[in-house]
Amino acid sequence: MDHKIAVNIANVSKSFGSFRAVRNVNLQLKEGEFFSLLGPSGCGKSTLLRMIAGFEEPSEGTISIGGLPMAGIDANHRPTNMVFQSYAIFPHLNVEENIIFGLARSGLSRSEKRARAEDMLAKVGLEGLGRRSAHELSGGQRQRVALARALVLEPKVLLLDEPMSALDKKLREQMQMELRALQRSVGITFLMVTHDQHEAMTISDRCGVMFEGKLAQVATPHELYQKPNTKQVADFIGGMNFFDGSIKANGGTRLEVELPRFGQLSVDAHGVSDGIGAAVTIGLRPERVHIGSERPEGADVAVPARVIDRAFYGETIHYYLELEGRTDPLIASVTNFERADHFEIGDAVWSGFRGGAAVALPKK
Repeated sequence: MDHKIAVNIANVSKSFGSFRAVRNVNLQLKEGEFFSLLGPSGCGKSTLLRMIAGFEEPSEGTISIGGLPMAGIDANHRPTNMVFQSYAIFPHLNVEENIIFGLARSGLSRSEKRARAEDMLAKVGLEGLGRRSAHELSGGQRQRVALARALVLEPKVLLLDEPMSALDKKLREQMQMELRALQRSVGITFLMVTHDQHEAMTISDRCGVMFEGKLAQVATPHELYQKPNTKQVADFIGGMNFFDGSIKANGGTRLEVELPRFGQLSVDAHGVSDGIGAAVTIGLRPERVHIGSERPEGADVAVPARVIDRAFYGETIHYYLELEGRTDPLIASVTNFERADHFEIGDAVWSGFRGGAAVALPKK
């Protein structure tokens, strides 16, 4: 199915004095998608969000929303609305009045505004709480009010700046699912900024990863996790083991790689075009590492190792393995279930993996 473009960001840069916060970003958001901008603090993601909202103007490049250029158009005249990290709920207004506030210039009658507010309260799970005072709301309820107030204007794009950072872990996870369900029900394009990779991966159709003002990769959560473009993206999205090796043969789609201690194996070339003898970095997710008391069956390469630490996460156990001649520990993530083998610190084990589980990482 073809999707129209909701937001077109073309060659956009933003400088504050000599500091370039955003560097030549090109990005298109589709109508009706949930998109997350992800990256460490200071990477430029919030600056990009503020330029879309109209709180900042690009130093270079153009931003269009719904096909219309936004240059010179003030924030309050753009077809966007924003949910801030602080929610910015008006304390002197009750829930319904907070939501109706956004409709002040809508031309609707008082009864129409109330009907619109009641409908939106139902959509965010606050039905019947319109008369409740703002100071009586929990953190999760305050967020729902902020969402309802932003959505009642039916913007083309809803912008969310770290919307769940103030919530505790359990409520945050609950709100993530509620936010995703809400986005699907209203059908509006959502653009969320977050530094939380788990949050972005859980609820987004696509994610953009930013470092130092540049967009490093745009892809689905699955693609970002399985096929990161660079070592920097691979390291930021989930845990990753890295191996430095050399290319023995390059067949275009497959690389034959020699890894110290492990030996030779075949991996997906993933865009690496270097020739024989060139250095290459291989990435391997911890859950793709085999660990056992005997040499693992089905592994293309395997070596003896020793457990030097372990971390219990409930559903998984992370084992940190010492390999002869390797400085960094090899991390193996094992699902914790009844019949699983469990190892203690100091245990001698075997560790290995399949070439198909690893990915070559381009240097770019």
